[in-house]
Amino acid sequence: MSGVAPAFTTRSEVRFDFDRRRRTGLDEAVFAQGKSPAQLDLILSQARGRGVSLLLTRLAPDKYSSLEARWQNSLDYCAVSQTAYFDLAPAGQPLAARVAIVAAGSSDAPVAREAERTLAFSGIGAAAFVDVGVAGLWRLTQCIDDIGAFPVVIAVAGMDAALPTVLGGLIRSLIIAVPTSVGYGVAAGGHTALHAILASCASGITCVNIDNGYGAACAALRALRNPDHS
Repeated sequence: MSGVAPAFTTRSEVRFDFDRRRRTGLDEAVFAQGKSPAQLDLILSQARGRGVSLLLTRLAPDKYSSLEARWQNSLDYCAVSQTAYFDLAPAGQPLAARVAIVAAGSSDAPVAREAERTLAFSGIGAAAFVDVGVAGLWRLTQCIDDIGAFPVVIAVAGMDAALPTVLGGLIRSLIIAVPTSVGYGVAAGGHTALHAILASCASGITCVNIDNGYGAACAALRALRNPDHS
C-alpha cells in the first residue's frame, strides 16, 4: 500500500452519472449549490462533449454570473427558481399539462417554479395554481375542480402547510406535498410545515423534503411513467 495519498483535483471530484436515465428513467441533475465554478465548468464540458442536455438546480444568481460567458450563453436561466437548462433544444410547441402545481402563497412560488421547470425539462407540462392557500379558502374552492382533474398534484406550502391536507380531503389525485421554509418564528425554516404534513389526517398524502420542488417533480415523473399512466 503506497504511503502517498492521492491528491484532490477538480477532475477527481466530479463523476457525473450519464447513465441514470437508462436505469431509472430520470436524468441526473446538477445540484449547483456548493459546487465551485471549476467543478461546474468540468461538468458542462463533459456534457457538451457527450452532446447531452442538463438541468441545473440551486444555481444562485451570483454563481450563474461567475460562469464563463460561453456557458452563460448556453443556459436558459430562471432566477426565481434558480434553475437552468443547459443545451436543451426549445420545445416545438407548448407542453400539454399533466400535473397541477398548487402553491399556497406567492412566497412559495420559487419552489413551485423549481418543480415546474424540472417537469418541463422532462417534457411534461404543468398547470399552475398560485396564492390559493387556506387563509383565503374561497380562492382554492373556486378552482378545486380544475385541480382535481389532474392525476398528480404537487402541493407547495409553508407556515402551517394546511393546503395539502385540505386538498387530500377534496380530491382523489395523487398529492405530493412540498413543505417550504416560508414563515415567521415557530415556522422554524419549514420544520413546522414538514411535521404538519407528516401528521396530516388526510390519508395517502406523500411528502418530500423542505423546499424540494425538484424532488416533488421527480416523484411526479415516476408516477406518470407507471404503466397505468403511460
